[in-house]
Amino acid sequence: MSNPVAIFLITVGVIFDLLGCLGLIRLPDVYNRLQAATKSVTLGTCMILFGTFLEFGFTSGGIKALICLIFVLLTSPTAAHALARGSHISGFKLWEGSKMDKLEEDKGK
Repeated sequence: MSNPVAIFLITVGVIFDLLGCLGLIRLPDVYNRLQAATKSVTLGTCMILFGTFLEFGFTSGGIKALICLIFVLLTSPTAAHALARGSHISGFKLWEGSKMDKLEEDKGK
């Protein structure tokens, strides 16, 4: 690896991924864990993939990294939304420290 910007992006991406994994372990309920996985891991993975693209350029590896980046950006938030909605419908309770439940409020209308 010779591109310092690529090295920086990959390093920061790995740090974001590690923090997202830590959030999966430390946060109290499924909804908070989904937020940690969606926000930080999506950002971290996209930074790693973009750093890979910068390193390899417009070769087959670089184009594959860009395609994977687009795929992650489209599917990760969608999957987290579906999991959170399914968990709520199935009756998983929110953490007792949660302040509001907008989905439950919208059901009452």
